[in-house]
Amino acid sequence: MAYFPAFIKLDSIDILIVGGGYIASEKLEHLLDFTKNITVIAPKLDANMKKMIDDNSLPYENRIYKKADIKSFGVVIVAVDDIPLQEEIFKEAKTYPNCLVNSVDSVNYCDFIFPSYIKKDDLTIAVSTSGSSPAMAKHLRRYLQNLIPDSIGDFLRKMKDYRKTMPKGKERMEFLDKKAQDYISTWNKKI
Repeated sequence: MAYFPAFIKLDSIDILIVGGGYIASEKLEHLLDFTKNITVIAPKLDANMKKMIDDNSLPYENRIYKKADIKSFGVVIVAVDDIPLQEEIFKEAKTYPNCLVNSVDSVNYCDFIFPSYIKKDDLTIAVSTSGSSPAMAKHLRRYLQNLIPDSIGDFLRKMKDYRKTMPKGKERMEFLDKKAQDYISTWNKKI
C-alpha cells in the first residue's frame, strides 16, 4: 500500500531520534528544516550529529534506548541498525496514543516514511516512491530542484501579500491563478 502524502506542522510535537550515526544525522538535518523540538538518545554520535545538536542546543542523552523513553514523544525516529530494537520500539509505540514511528530502512516498522524533498523558502515539494526506490526519489528530487528558480521565495511572499490584502472570492482566485501560471511559464524558457 502506498503512503498518504501529508505535511504536518511540527511546532507542538516533540520528536525523539534514537541513534547517533550517519543516517540519524541525515534525519536530524531534515527535521531541523522544520522544527527544533528534537531530543536525541544515542551512546555515540558522529561528528556532524554532535555539531547539529550543539549548534541548535538540542537535548541529548548519551546512553542506549530504554523502554518507555518514547512515551512523551509524538514522533520517534529509530535510526539504528538493530532490527530487533526497531521492532521493539515500533510495537511499544502502539501502546501510547499519538506516537508515530519511523524505523530507518524497515518499512514494516514505520507509521510514516521520510520523502525526498525540496525546500526553498515557503515552497516544499516531497517526492516518494513508497519505499520502492529511495534512489529514484532522490534523483527525481535533484532533477526537479534544478527546475525551480531561486526567486521562488520572493514570488511566494508576493502571493502571500496578495492573499492577505485581496478579498476572498472568484476574482482573487483567478488573479492568483494567473500570477502563478505566468510565473511558472517563465521556467519553460530556461529548460
